[in-house]
Amino acid sequence: MEEKQTQSQTQMPTTYDPKAAEQKWYPYWKEGGYFEAGKRPDAKPYTIVIPPPNVTGMLHIGHALDFTLQDILIRFKRMQGYDALWLPGSDHAGIATQAKVEQKLREEGVTRYDLGREKFLEKVWEWKELYAGTIRDQWSKIGLSLDYSRERFTMDEGLSDAVRQVFVKLYEKGLIYRGKRIINWDPAARTALSDIEVEYKEVNGHLYHLEYPLKDGSGSITVATTRPETMLGDTAVAVHPEDERYKDMIGKTLVLPIVGREIPVIADEYVEKEFGSGAVKITPAHDPNDFEMGLRHNLPQITVMDESGTMNEFAGRYEGLDRSECRKQIVNDLKESGVLVRIEDHVHQVGHSERSGAVVEPYLSTQWFVKMQPLAEAAVEAQKSGKGVNFVPERFERTYLYWMENVRDWCISRQLWWGHRIPAWYSESTGEVVVAMNEEEARAKLGKDDLRQDEDVLDTWFSSALWPFSTMGWPNEDSEDLKRYYPTSVLVTGYDIIPFWVSRMIFQGLEFTGQMPFKDTLIHGLVRDSEGRKMSKSLGNGIDPLEVIEKYGADAMRYMISTGSTPGQDLRFRWERVEQARNFANKIWNASRFALMNLEGFTAADIDISGELGTADRWILHRLNETSRDITRLIDAYEFGETGRLLYNFIWDDLCDWYIEFAKLSLYGEDQAAKKKTQSVLAYVLDRTMRLIHPFMPFISEEIWQHLPHEGETIMLASWPAYDPAFENPESVAEMNLLMDVIRAVRNIRAEVNVPMSKKVELLLKPVNEQIAGIIDRNADYIRRFCNTSEYQSSLELATPEKAMTAVVTGVELYLPLAGLIDIAQEIARLEKEIQHLNSEVERVEKKLNNPGFVSKAPEKVIEEERAKLADYSDKRSKVIARIEELRG
Repeated sequence: MEEKQTQSQTQMPTTYDPKAAEQKWYPYWKEGGYFEAGKRPDAKPYTIVIPPPNVTGMLHIGHALDFTLQDILIRFKRMQGYDALWLPGSDHAGIATQAKVEQKLREEGVTRYDLGREKFLEKVWEWKELYAGTIRDQWSKIGLSLDYSRERFTMDEGLSDAVRQVFVKLYEKGLIYRGKRIINWDPAARTALSDIEVEYKEVNGHLYHLEYPLKDGSGSITVATTRPETMLGDTAVAVHPEDERYKDMIGKTLVLPIVGREIPVIADEYVEKEFGSGAVKITPAHDPNDFEMGLRHNLPQITVMDESGTMNEFAGRYEGLDRSECRKQIVNDLKESGVLVRIEDHVHQVGHSERSGAVVEPYLSTQWFVKMQPLAEAAVEAQKSGKGVNFVPERFERTYLYWMENVRDWCISRQLWWGHRIPAWYSESTGEVVVAMNEEEARAKLGKDDLRQDEDVLDTWFSSALWPFSTMGWPNEDSEDLKRYYPTSVLVTGYDIIPFWVSRMIFQGLEFTGQMPFKDTLIHGLVRDSEGRKMSKSLGNGIDPLEVIEKYGADAMRYMISTGSTPGQDLRFRWERVEQARNFANKIWNASRFALMNLEGFTAADIDISGELGTADRWILHRLNETSRDITRLIDAYEFGETGRLLYNFIWDDLCDWYIEFAKLSLYGEDQAAKKKTQSVLAYVLDRTMRLIHPFMPFISEEIWQHLPHEGETIMLASWPAYDPAFENPESVAEMNLLMDVIRAVRNIRAEVNVPMSKKVELLLKPVNEQIAGIIDRNADYIRRFCNTSEYQSSLELATPEKAMTAVVTGVELYLPLAGLIDIAQEIARLEKEIQHLNSEVERVEKKLNNPGFVSKAPEKVIEEERAKLADYSDKRSKVIARIEELRG
């Protein structure tokens, strides 16, 4: 790397080429092993496991946000000296991946049944290899510093072993059971879904009021339903036991219309007397609440449709019809028979499969379940006792606790071929079931050879819930990675999967490791389009992160999405903001390129910032130190938006617009000692600035840093700029603020009267005291240069010129003699506007100080600041009034 350390500015292109930097540095980092953890055995570990993307296709802009935030944290902690592990991996995503592969096969005129399970799974593994490679390529383009040596997949041999262990242990504790219950059924994918795989959408439907006659002819009961096709499976009508309207009917028999089957009138406190007619039809096989009521009253369970949503043999003459077609026909038949009392328009929430989009059918089915109550209670108790996870923002803890406190048993079996096959075996001869790690163990446990493994696989989230510790080598308790890097430091994820994934990782981590799987969980929002809409295929408003990178570079995209929102808040993607980030990168490049033109032959050993320094040098070192302190604090607090603002202001305003301009005086001057000091400060500040932006913009910071005088192989391993009290220099801040105020005031006057900067002007300054006069005298060269003066004078005894443009800044009065440059009447009008502004400021501060509520509650420091403002505004106003009087003469 010595050769890189002496690269000169001539090797730095005039414009920044993001693609060239990205193609150069990512392979360099990766092949150099700089991403790999474990090389700092004495350092404190810091761990993040990546939320594994599904191997179903391309990453989207939401992934880019999620992964960029993690990369910022990992690069930051690595530079701080931690042994930082960012473990990558991907998820097999059962339903979603199987659906993609089946779709591809259909396009080839083949079904999975044509291939058989084994051949079909070979096809899915081929798909997985292809898209895992695609995901890796996308990770590299975003610039993610992942430890590829530890990459995992949820169906790796080690992770599969962990899944089986967890299943067996939970089963042996009685926390996994097989039972017949109402589950959410996806008739398109033909599989069970868990509650949180169901998306509820508002649908304009109908409420059908039906009249069920009593068998004895003494009357009827009216019930209402949104799904009249399920009436074919009704086995009772329920009323509240204290409902006076139906007291005499409880225990009587109704005749189910169309079917003719006799069903009882039952009493159950679950029924709401005040809602509708106070009577509800009970269909235990097609409604979860009816199922529970059916168990209480020992009602039959009649399933009237099959797994595809087609009406079955129990549907009578409707057998073979699709459920939606059956609804149309049965409504017509009910009308003709006089049973349909009325139809009302009804807007209601209807469950849709998150995977296929099909309307979910509550369906009675034999499935495997996790008994959630004991697991959830332990997690809730830990959270409430202060031993839980730190949610950022804190409000999402309520979301987590609400779900855990209201959780139902988790249906974990899926009728798929792709996934972790359930480790349960059945005896063909006796039907006995045994749960074991493998078939050999199952035979030993059951003492039988005629075993058949359960055909179903586990819910994808079952394996994902183990991700923080299964990836570290669990259940091998001696795993070095498990001992060193678990529990992890932070989980970064979106608020939309708190119940899906975050909650499940917490209770499984607590159950199997006795610890929370992560210390913090940083919850970010969704990336929406510029109008605030959720991105979707139907709207065609999705953003491909690779398209953004191709157009503007990875650094611009990373900076825009990472600094564009606060924790927990959604982010609106706007192309113009990416362009602004690209312009920021160009500003950094151009400033660095200028600096390097003036650092030819300068090495890291030449940097010396000790001894006497100029005002601007001391100021920029103070501002760098202050910015380093604040950025460190903000990243630790996950406040990336505010971090971005501070970085932007420091680099664009302080470094580029002011310091580099001030530095030109000594860089172009004859004083070699002053020049070397400025070179040292410039090299030092740019080096540290590149380190500060590196987590956000890794490529441009590495490219520039390699051209700067430096030590080390890569900026990735350069130490993070820590706060150093020795650089605190409030006096330099006061001096620079005065100089900047003077320069701005002169430039504003020039703009006011259209005098270009190229035209020299006479400038007279009248400081208010010796201290201010000293500052002005020490920095007179800066004032002359940046105000472009023909004549310059500064004196406490300055005689006020009669005809001049004036400005008042704190501590100094400025005069630019008119010399025919302006119209006096216009200048008086300008000063009168200034008085109006100062009057409003004086009035505002006086109002605040005269407010008893403010004075009694505000800290003394704040009150003193307001009093100082009042004195300053009043002083300026007096001077402007005096100047108007002088001009009117």
